[in-house]
Amino acid sequence: MSTPSSHWLMLSRAKSRRKFRASLGAEGHFRFCFRFACEGMAAASGKRLPSILGRWRRGLRMAPQSRALAALVRGVSQVDNKSDFLGKKPHRRHPGILRLPCVQLPQALADAAQLLLLQNAVPNVEKHVQALTNYLWSRHLPVEPEELQRRAVSLEKKFLENADSSQTEEKLRGAVLRALRKTTYHWQELSYNEGLSLVYMAARLDGGFAAVSRAFHEIRTRIPEFQPQTLMDFGSGTGSVTWAAHSAWGQSLREYLCVDRSAAMLDLAEKLLKGGSESRDPYVPGVFFRQFLPVSPKVQFDVVVSAFSLSELPSKADRTETVQNLWRKTSGFLGKEKSPLDPRPGFVFAPCPHELPCPQLTASRSLACSFSQGYHPIPFSWNKKLKEEKFSLVILARGSPEEANRWPRITQPVLKRPRHVHCHLCCSDGHMQHAVITARQHGRYGGVGDVTQILGHGKKPQPTLTSLFLSHRDLYRCARVSSWGDLLPVITPSDFPPSSAQDPPKS
Repeated sequence: MSTPSSHWLMLSRAKSRRKFRASLGAEGHFRFCFRFACEGMAAASGKRLPSILGRWRRGLRMAPQSRALAALVRGVSQVDNKSDFLGKKPHRRHPGILRLPCVQLPQALADAAQLLLLQNAVPNVEKHVQALTNYLWSRHLPVEPEELQRRAVSLEKKFLENADSSQTEEKLRGAVLRALRKTTYHWQELSYNEGLSLVYMAARLDGGFAAVSRAFHEIRTRIPEFQPQTLMDFGSGTGSVTWAAHSAWGQSLREYLCVDRSAAMLDLAEKLLKGGSESRDPYVPGVFFRQFLPVSPKVQFDVVVSAFSLSELPSKADRTETVQNLWRKTSGFLGKEKSPLDPRPGFVFAPCPHELPCPQLTASRSLACSFSQGYHPIPFSWNKKLKEEKFSLVILARGSPEEANRWPRITQPVLKRPRHVHCHLCCSDGHMQHAVITARQHGRYGGVGDVTQILGHGKKPQPTLTSLFLSHRDLYRCARVSSWGDLLPVITPSDFPPSSAQDPPKS
């Protein structure tokens, strides 16, 4: 037990240490503490000093100066602190966070889906659901007539080079047709009857709801003042868009128009709204069903959605014409082309932070720009575990691109490592970049100093830029809590010269 004199001795020594520390300054104090600790370790374990000292030095290094994957984002100079965008919020709530927690169907919709499947007693429903899911995921777009003609000419030339003198023109044509059948995808139009509609509901209702909810969540998060009153869903199917829109803007939406050419799908969507019965009142009021688009070009909607339906059209010309028709009926969010009825231009609201061709499709190694959303499936007997819905989306809006936030989009899962993170970004200059963000260069106590060492993928390092990181508003912490699909709150200097397109690096 310590005596009063020993307490006084400890206190006096503490005061002496504080005076000594103040005389040394911050840098001298750090060196003194490091030397004092090394001497103490040497006295305690003489032969172990080299290994202990090595571990100590490794612990002091915040992040190495260079790494094999240190291709930092081109043109990104600093955290966007110009408007105090964090306020009093923590980093995990920075305005680029767009992730949506695991989505769950409204209880009324889940109960109605289970009731309808029990009432109709579809045989081997689990087997049919799995078969339809596999077929939809493996389905391709139909081959265009021009591409089919090009393949036929190529095969004909190949056969003529190796043909014998006895081969007639009819035999040559038959050989070309047989080769085309073997190498060409056989696209068929899906026709949904009552039974197939129920199987589609069991297979895709929850996943489609999750994907659309994620898209609506981004609009609500970035533009909270947007309160649509009308919505049109082209290719409405089971009505998942209506349910997701009601969950997002149920207080403002007054009219929902569901368009689908399948009468069986429209009947099923109406039954789901009425809880599995035709006599109940609909859970969502103001929903109307049609098999064709409104003819009048003056009819417009605040939000127009086409979810998982454009790929069911037979040709590129049909898809282009449909998108143009939908854009003419849009007063808020959808298409890209300019409408003669609405002078406001269109721009890409999400996911791209630019108006340029997709860098992932123009690269030598083409990649799909896709995202993921977790959801709770409908609690059927075979649906017990949480699932992930992978999807691609594009949200286009009326207005000017200057009205939207052009922060880089994180296009792959964030790789988190000690004291640094790897982010794959789609930047506002139309290029993909692999950013390595370190605690040393981009951390909370960085102050004024080097921000990023600018490296284009496969290029030599360019001069580093400088920036002021405000306390609790640093790039490293924002990147650390970000995830796939979020926006990274950084700005690109306008005086930075554009660079040539680069392929996305292999992760």
